[in-house]
Amino acid sequence: MAKSLNVVGATTYQRIKRDIIFGDLAPGSKLKLDGLKDRYAASMSTLRETLNRLASEGFVAAQDQRGFFVTDVSREDLIEIANLRVLLECHALRLSIQNGDTDWEGNLVAAHHKLHLMEQRMQSGDHSGKEDWKRYDWEFHQALISACGSKNLLSLHAVLFDKYLRYQMLVLTYRGDEAVLEHKDMFEAALARNQDAAALALQVHVEKGLEHTLQAF
Repeated sequence: MAKSLNVVGATTYQRIKRDIIFGDLAPGSKLKLDGLKDRYAASMSTLRETLNRLASEGFVAAQDQRGFFVTDVSREDLIEIANLRVLLECHALRLSIQNGDTDWEGNLVAAHHKLHLMEQRMQSGDHSGKEDWKRYDWEFHQALISACGSKNLLSLHAVLFDKYLRYQMLVLTYRGDEAVLEHKDMFEAALARNQDAAALALQVHVEKGLEHTLQAF
């Protein structure tokens, strides 16, 4: 029974977090437990546990006497998230290039191939698979840093990546060829074990994405 309850809790957490990231639960909106119970078919205890977990990660705000709200957004918060992402992800990438073995290289090749196929689809004008696109984008970035050797670093990066993604989804416009080339530069530099070039390509990628998102914010 405990195992099945944990599965339900994880599923509820993943669904609510997904709906926050993709804007189905709007920034600043109140998360009423009765409505969430019906929407996610979850118990009150599971919902409270889930919302408290999301609050600890910064996706939900818990306000005394008022309940839970989707965390609001701001330009300042986006800039801070992007800067932190550069610091953490570039450091993790350098470590990963140092430590990565042939399995790491193989996973990176596979992740880049899937992302590139989706990018080609996006470039052709088909934007219907935005969730698949962003999942492949995440898998590529995660593959780049997966050999960093630090579970704490990977965990912190995952939260920051999702926060950054949330802003992208709120103002979603596709950067096209520029982003494709940035991914290619990161990929090739990582395989060549060129830490400086890979870290620079990643920094440019995040900063260009930030600039693009701010313009549409």
